[in-house]
Amino acid sequence: MAETEELKIPIGTEEAVTLKPAKVKILDVRIEEVGLKNSKKVVCNVKHPDREETIDISSVKYENKGKLDVSGLWFNLDSQGLIRKGSALASFLKALNCPTLEQLKDREVMTAEDDKGYLVFKAY
Repeated sequence: MAETEELKIPIGTEEAVTLKPAKVKILDVRIEEVGLKNSKKVVCNVKHPDREETIDISSVKYENKGKLDVSGLWFNLDSQGLIRKGSALASFLKALNCPTLEQLKDREVMTAEDDKGYLVFKAY
């Protein structure tokens, strides 16, 4: 569609469809560089039962210091080159009893909503 045609498109009547928290199946796991600093983030491609297309989830709601936090699945390593203990990613892997990221594939995981209504993994 040409840009001049796009400038003539009016506001539609359909609301954005938000998916409700449900059990999803992780189909694929990848690490992407995001932001200006090219920080590494784990992104899981999942199948939601209420949607035909797959979606990406890259955040988790987990218990941190006695309260629930939502954090991105940032890929941070310690001085030994291992996933940093106590990080959101480590907490997520531990909750699913997965020692490595590749073991997330084919796992079924519950989701929850964050404060903005986006789906995140539930690890508490």
